[in-house]
Amino acid sequence: QLQAYGGGLVQAGGSLRLSCTASEPDYGIAWFRQRPGQEREFVAGVTWSGGSKYYADSLKGRFAISRDNAKNTVYLQLNSLQPEDTAVYYCAADRIVTKTLLYNYWGQGTEVTVSS
Repeated sequence: QLQAYGGGLVQAGGSLRLSCTASEPDYGIAWFRQRPGQEREFVAGVTWSGGSKYYADSLKGRFAISRDNAKNTVYLQLNSLQPEDTAVYYCAADRIVTKTLLYNYWGQGTEVTVSS
């Protein structure tokens, strides 16, 4: 079971930190987002050990993923947010981290709204 939280309303240029808590350890975790009227897209992912991290090319440098296995929690730091980052952000878990939607477990999503 996954729980995503930390979304909210922020002004352009601001930051947010999203959290995804898993009920079980040893899973790779990825963040996806779904912008209004668009398909769900990969944002970032991290292996269960935290040793490998992956990012969507267009977001690398502004977003950062990390994990605290002691808390079974993965974080997504969102910096320099722009209105086009407005989306529902989902976390997903599986044994292997991939940029596709092929994850067995999904959280409920947390909404991020960036005002201009």
